[in-house]
Amino acid sequence: MAVVYIPPLMRGLTGGVEKVTVPGTSLRQVIESLEAAYPGLKERLLNERGDAMNPSISVAVDGEIIRLGLLHTLQDQSEVHFLPAISGG
Repeated sequence: MAVVYIPPLMRGLTGGVEKVTVPGTSLRQVIESLEAAYPGLKERLLNERGDAMNPSISVAVDGEIIRLGLLHTLQDQSEVHFLPAISGG
């Protein structure tokens, strides 16, 4: 089970819950589990087609920004953080 930290801007969808534990061995499965428990999170996390992460959100798993997106494999007790993507010039 993954430990997911909910960003402050999305806590309205979780009733203020900051951290949840959900099943899933890939990021896609974890997001599906989040959606089952907290409807609306999937729409905020994924792009319009629902086939990739929203470009305005980065994902850190176990302290590292991931690049595989929804295909990223998680370990038991992986920590997942959804972060606002940072861009600069």
